[in-house]
Amino acid sequence: MSSARPAPAAEPSGYARVFAVREFRAVFVAHAFSLLGVVVSEIALTVLVYGLTGSPLLGALTFALGMLPYLVGGTLLSGIADRCPPRRVLVVCDMVCAGCAALMALPVTPVAGLLALRCLIALVAPVFNGTRTATLADVLGDGDLFVLGRSLLRIVSQSSLLVGFGLGGVLLTLVTPRAALAVTGATFTVSALVLRFGTRRRPARGSGGGALVRYSLSGARQVLGDRRARALLLLFWVPPMFMVAPEALAAPYADEIGIGTGGVGLLMCALPVGTVAGELYAGSALSAAARARIVLPLASLALVPFASYAFTPGLVPALVALTLAGAASAYTLGLDRWFVDAVPEELRGRAMTVLTAGLMTVQGVGMALAGLAAEFCAVSTVVAGAGVLGTACCLLLALEVRRTREGAADGRRERTTESRDGADQHVTDG
Repeated sequence: MSSARPAPAAEPSGYARVFAVREFRAVFVAHAFSLLGVVVSEIALTVLVYGLTGSPLLGALTFALGMLPYLVGGTLLSGIADRCPPRRVLVVCDMVCAGCAALMALPVTPVAGLLALRCLIALVAPVFNGTRTATLADVLGDGDLFVLGRSLLRIVSQSSLLVGFGLGGVLLTLVTPRAALAVTGATFTVSALVLRFGTRRRPARGSGGGALVRYSLSGARQVLGDRRARALLLLFWVPPMFMVAPEALAAPYADEIGIGTGGVGLLMCALPVGTVAGELYAGSALSAAARARIVLPLASLALVPFASYAFTPGLVPALVALTLAGAASAYTLGLDRWFVDAVPEELRGRAMTVLTAGLMTVQGVGMALAGLAAEFCAVSTVVAGAGVLGTACCLLLALEVRRTREGAADGRRERTTESRDGADQHVTDG
């Protein structure tokens, strides 16, 4: 009498496949803790500096200092991501941030010291983020699991914009800003411990000698000097540079259409909500091939909804336009795969660091340009103009990426033919 065999357990699918990897779970938890530390420190430090000085300029400067050093750290220090063992880089960066937060929490630290420590955290941030992204390819491979892992970390980052500042505000009703900064130090320390004991030790990717700055700049030149890698980087950078315009101008636009301060929060949330929804759908419902097919169409059309601002839409139409634009950011899933394929492994840490630094820098530039334009034009005109100009730039970039893809395919075919011909010649000579 034969007994029925038990049905095989279902293979995990979508994002569940990523969480099945033990090391990724550690990276994910560490990311959540370090991100919590960043969000809380930004709020607590802004409140602390403003309370000590009474200066709105210095209070706002604490946010700007979270972006400006990215370009310096991402270009001059990117070599650390390839020259040193990745786990060591991640743990040291987290501990540097924890130490800075602990010093900020001391009552004797003056305002100048607070701002300097804020700069130091922002200086190591691109090195940390670039190293972590490159390490994901080691943990998950450079295929579909890497894409889904990157997507999950972005989803957590976007979600932090929705809940993180609210939680930080609640925390500041319970403790002083300096005590909140001490909490920040603890979250960075937890992140370091999770990475230290939850991930494997791996050797450095690169073996370049010489000065760190020269090694870092050499990597940046190699990435930017490669036509395909450069085109892909620009496709990462350009849409977000225009995408930040409605967020940067949310308060004046709310005033322009008369919806009050409550509307500002809704306008600020719409883009992140769309981004999270788009990434979740693309990551869980689409195949890798489908995600590759939608990269160029979505990147080309992501900013089109902003053109509706030309008609000065009310709150609901504006929220719809922003949500649609955010959802189009799902193009980055396929783009992640293309970029990691285009960069040699020994250059991957520096390439990811340059990507992170450039992304933060162009968003800061985009915010500044949007604010400048709004000094001379209506906010609705500025956002609509960003949509039109950004769409034109993205279409040109999509064409360039397509050309480089065709060129890369031709190169692969030529190498395959040469390899086959060489093998045939070898057999004949033998």
